[in-house]
Amino acid sequence: MTQHTDWQETKHGLYKQFNFENFKEAFAFMTRVAEVAEEFQHHPRWENEWSVVQIWLRTHDQDGRVTDKDHELAKAIDGVAAQKSPEHAESNTKPSSIDKVKIFADGGSRGNPGPSASGYVVMDKEDNILVDEGLYLGVTTNNQAEYTALKIALEKAAEMHAEEVEVYMDSLLVVNQMKGIFKVKNRDLWPIHDAIKQLLPKFQKVSFGHVPRELNKAADAAVNRALDEQLKHQ
Repeated sequence: MTQHTDWQETKHGLYKQFNFENFKEAFAFMTRVAEVAEEFQHHPRWENEWSVVQIWLRTHDQDGRVTDKDHELAKAIDGVAAQKSPEHAESNTKPSSIDKVKIFADGGSRGNPGPSASGYVVMDKEDNILVDEGLYLGVTTNNQAEYTALKIALEKAAEMHAEEVEVYMDSLLVVNQMKGIFKVKNRDLWPIHDAIKQLLPKFQKVSFGHVPRELNKAADAAVNRALDEQLKHQ
């Protein structure tokens, strides 16, 4: 990985660009930065284009100056970037445990209802990507595709004998319905919602979290690959 040597103070805040070898490394970096930013109670602005991540830190004071809080988070982000990525670890390191996995799931419908697909990524606790799959569904709604993505991802995690699962989706509706905050009013979703509920006892613990779309790009890419592959033959 290469990167700018210093953070730059711009009118939009502290700025730095990080360049990675591939999207997998960039995605793992963004995931770790999001966790660090939450600890700092900071809301950085960032943009991601495949293997490039740009970050702006801005909590300007009344005089428009960058604050100490921005500099502290910048230092912490540099610490994240300096950590050795999983694929660059020494060959004699022990394999990652499968006791805990992270799932990023997404679904999409071109037309809603229309041609649809589900996609998901399963990662271990060190953010190594274990599974990256997309599935064409035919004609469904967007919500059906989102729920199907969650179902097949949990089925895969069960096959892997994962004990603890963290689920992340950019569908706030699905996340809140799985948490029991929102009721499932759409009768068409009842069967798959019930099927997912029946999968949960297979794990010791399952949590559901909402993430912005920019942190769910890997699952979104799996959706679009499945759709594009199917539709190009029609």
